[in-house]
Amino acid sequence: MGKGLLSLLKNAFAWGLSLFMFVPMVLMVINSFKTKGEANTMSMSLPKALQWDNYSIVIEQGKLISSFLNSLLYATVSTALGLLLSSVAAYIFSRNRTKLNKALYFFLILGIAMPMNFVTLTKVMQFTHLINTQLGMIILLAVTTIPFSVFLIYGFIGSVPRELDEAGIVDGSSPLRLFAYIVLPLLTPVLVTVAILNFMGSWNDFVLPLYYLNNSNYWPMTLAVYNFFGQFSVSWNLVSADIVLTTLPVILIYLLGQKYIISGMTSGSVKG
Repeated sequence: MGKGLLSLLKNAFAWGLSLFMFVPMVLMVINSFKTKGEANTMSMSLPKALQWDNYSIVIEQGKLISSFLNSLLYATVSTALGLLLSSVAAYIFSRNRTKLNKALYFFLILGIAMPMNFVTLTKVMQFTHLINTQLGMIILLAVTTIPFSVFLIYGFIGSVPRELDEAGIVDGSSPLRLFAYIVLPLLTPVLVTVAILNFMGSWNDFVLPLYYLNNSNYWPMTLAVYNFFGQFSVSWNLVSADIVLTTLPVILIYLLGQKYIISGMTSGSVKG
């Protein structure tokens, strides 16, 4: 009976904490349908009438269409590029565990904890003429995902039997063909996990676009929200609608890929 009560209390606490985490999002959704006067208090009270025009105003004046396309471009391409580089690096580090590769692996995953040096990075971006360009933003977002991606994929590759590599070599497969057609399909769970996490991270990134994108035509949705808030800071109904539209895509992606995130990270931690 004591264990049952303890389990019930734990579940109740988890549910309460989960609901508490949803409060800010619910608050944004409710106030996005209010008039300007109703939303000034930012309360949880329901609007007297749903103001659907708030969303049309935000889309038109907040340049959300172009910023949405920019965010989609940055998140999609940087995720694909980072995933490709990370999977190749993790495979090489895992299969060829020489002292040099071990040193390079630990040096690479230091990027998970080490802070970014923006002064040096700015100099590099200026030297390569990638500052204030879409290509530069894609490369920046891709390389920042590599350390954590390599860490997750490296652990998962340990669960792939080496006998498959040996069988492929005996059949005459080249290293590239071996990786692409034999090993890579077996990494699907962790690759999907890494792709979802990196996509959400790139979509939500605010600091890198703020520092390295001066042209408003290249702004992602995070900067569009920041700029919109500066113009309409007194109109909390419009700001709320802007935030809802910005967070909705990443919420949908997380809900659709939640089971892959859990299974991929669990498999990598247990088998790696």
